[in-house]
Amino acid sequence: MAAGSGVLMLDGVVVPLVTPMSSPGVPSASEAEPLLGAMAGAGVRRLMVLGSNGEGPLIPYDVAGEFVGGVVKRWRELVPDGVIMVNVTAAGTMEACRRASDAAAAGADAVVSSPPTFFRHRDDEVVAHFEALVACGLPVVAYNSPRSTPLSRSTVDALAGIVAGIKDSSGDLELLSYMVSRLPVSQGDEWHLADALRAGAVGLTPGIANLAPRLALDLVAGDSDLDQLQSACSKLMAIHRVRSGVPTVKAVLHSRGLCPPHSAPPLAPCTPDELCRILQVLEPLEDYLISA
Repeated sequence: MAAGSGVLMLDGVVVPLVTPMSSPGVPSASEAEPLLGAMAGAGVRRLMVLGSNGEGPLIPYDVAGEFVGGVVKRWRELVPDGVIMVNVTAAGTMEACRRASDAAAAGADAVVSSPPTFFRHRDDEVVAHFEALVACGLPVVAYNSPRSTPLSRSTVDALAGIVAGIKDSSGDLELLSYMVSRLPVSQGDEWHLADALRAGAVGLTPGIANLAPRLALDLVAGDSDLDQLQSACSKLMAIHRVRSGVPTVKAVLHSRGLCPPHSAPPLAPCTPDELCRILQVLEPLEDYLISA
């Protein structure tokens, strides 16, 4: 296993990788080759696949496993000392455990999961969910995404003895400060990356790292002005005012020869007009953008 603790797994930049597809809804490890190579070339060492940026909840179980296996194999070749985590979030614990077992069989280093989706769950139910995932055999990173069941302070306290760390995308800096006092935390909210690092987060997991991994790496390196870098991140996020979500990121990557534009239904691809406006937003930020 490439990492044995939450600090080692979450330290620095974790790229929540988009899922390259050969056609809408069909993930393809071979189509991921250009993007994986570009990430390795940019200095990325840690990936998370099948998260929200990876359309994980939209990708059926029966096609996810082969994709994960192919990506893990290629990442091991490109970055022998790298780390790869698999998001296994699902509507229920049984489905999440099934995906976690597949991730373990594929050679992943850890799994990531939100509390089960759709329903709001009690704290004891959330803790039981993570205990079941740990029993699948890999370290577990809890994903705090307030769109489903947000992690409470009491849940964080209970998870401190169970999970390896937390990926937080809540944007709640007060809660973040509490989390970092209990567990290693990686920040996923692009609007508060610099704030999170100042608060003690061990790393970042921003979706924009798909487009600008060097920018994220510079932030965690701390060699430049954090506020200036955060400003660049915020300007980059303006692409989502044209069209929000994964199709936007994939459209940009496709324009750079790194990823097909396909997304999982019902997500629709960007229109030519949307892409034109997105690229206009990005033009002043070219120095930060990933290249083949």
